[in-house]
Amino acid sequence: MPASKVVNVGDALLSVWDGDVVAVSGFNIATFPEYLLLKLYDMYKRVGHPRNLFLICDAFPGAPGRGIDYIARDMFERRDFEFIRGLLFPFYGFSEALQKIIMENLVEAYSWGIGIMAYWFREVGSGRPGVLTRVGLGTIFDPRHDGGALNDLARERRSVKVDIIKVNGEEYLLYRAPKPNVALIRGSTADELGNLSMEDEAVYGTVLGIAQAAKAMPRKGVVIAQVLRLARFGSIPPQLVVVPGPLVDYVVLAPREYHTQTATIDYDPTISGRVIPPLDTLQPPRVGLDTRKVIARRALLELVRAVEEEGRLITINLGVGIPAEISTLIVEEKLSDYIHVTVESGPWGGLALLGPDFGAVKGPYAILSMPDQFTIYEGGIVDAASLGFLQVDEEGNVNPSMLPGRMPGPGGFPVIAEGAPRLYFAGEFTAGRRDVRIVDGEVKIVSDGDVRKFVKRVYKVLWNAKEGLKRGQKVKYITERAVFELTPQGLKLLEVAPGIDVEKHILAKMEFNPIIGTIEEMDRDIFRDEPMNLVVKLRKHV
Repeated sequence: MPASKVVNVGDALLSVWDGDVVAVSGFNIATFPEYLLLKLYDMYKRVGHPRNLFLICDAFPGAPGRGIDYIARDMFERRDFEFIRGLLFPFYGFSEALQKIIMENLVEAYSWGIGIMAYWFREVGSGRPGVLTRVGLGTIFDPRHDGGALNDLARERRSVKVDIIKVNGEEYLLYRAPKPNVALIRGSTADELGNLSMEDEAVYGTVLGIAQAAKAMPRKGVVIAQVLRLARFGSIPPQLVVVPGPLVDYVVLAPREYHTQTATIDYDPTISGRVIPPLDTLQPPRVGLDTRKVIARRALLELVRAVEEEGRLITINLGVGIPAEISTLIVEEKLSDYIHVTVESGPWGGLALLGPDFGAVKGPYAILSMPDQFTIYEGGIVDAASLGFLQVDEEGNVNPSMLPGRMPGPGGFPVIAEGAPRLYFAGEFTAGRRDVRIVDGEVKIVSDGDVRKFVKRVYKVLWNAKEGLKRGQKVKYITERAVFELTPQGLKLLEVAPGIDVEKHILAKMEFNPIIGTIEEMDRDIFRDEPMNLVVKLRKHV
């Protein structure tokens, strides 16, 4: 029997040195080795080392008040910023403190899409220089714009680079970053050799890819794994081993409170796939009719049309915010046999969780690793996606999240938006304080928001409409009061909700004039409280 790799957390973390590039797994709390990162920070506070670390994550390592957010809050309160010198995360939105640290230029910070990060770990593990892709052309990731840099310190140091490469006369982007020499990862069970299984985890994430990247040449690094339990060597079935033991240097047993499935759920067997419940038992309480549900319903109609066009079931992705609520409507309308929902973290089917639990799904029938999941998206293997928007401009470009003083990062948006052949951006028409109601089957605007979301030019481009048109994507922008379609000439107004005055409630609230031809009324069934019975309609066509 091999010598055990199981050690206490302090001994394992002694292998992290000043200036190291540390890769941390984590889709929020799922796959996040919270115990390891918090103990690493405790070590720094106690002895002053390790310091000046460059942290890289495949999504976001924590949740509000936990993980990196807890560390960022403590750093900000103590005004001690020597623990971290740089960050490369796809998402910062769950940590206001971390965003403040970035905006104050106290650490260099960068952001790529989740799919790019997931691929990047695999590419580095293969000894390649980075990720070569067309994703990000004409957006904030393009070096002719921000190149993924979030602050002046990043623009000055350029530790993370995006270059333009031409292949057969076509432009591509090459995403490059420092190779990690330490990996902090998480599994459910480890044996004495270090073989890791993930049977209790919500997702697989990029755990294997992160370990591979740390172990790749030219400098083979250290892999430290956090687990819940230990097993005798050879007792884990080979098919369940996600990370082979020779790739793992140290195994640390974590207290349960630092190893929960999600931010609010300690353990649920329907999330890990140990129990697959009937879908009708997952159905949440019906949500009352409001503007969010109206928007989600209108987007769902587009998905139903896609099923009719294809004459078969379709596979889709739903983004955070209002699009994620479509998952509930699919169950409510009994459409799960026709519309199969995927979540960017890897699950297929089931009921997606929301908020800080996003990424986990109750009752999935399949869970892929995150690099494999994003291959499905970038390759256009999915049939459609619905994503949120913060701003849309006259060319149709979309900014889902970025504003001055607010930089949550792109999350999975860039790759999903790039690849989906049908793309439905869904969001409320205005922002700010507003009172918009659904009354007697119509939209009633008691008071409108004073922040315009349809603007002359978006603050940051995260999806480029011209590139989308080149790819032949079919694109619509769906709100509670109007539906627009992307054309080569710009946005065309297609539909208006009952109760809405085009001039007063739409054009007066936009910074540009859309193309206007024949305008139809939005389907009135959307604005009634009872279910729309869409499954009856589909059974006649599919």
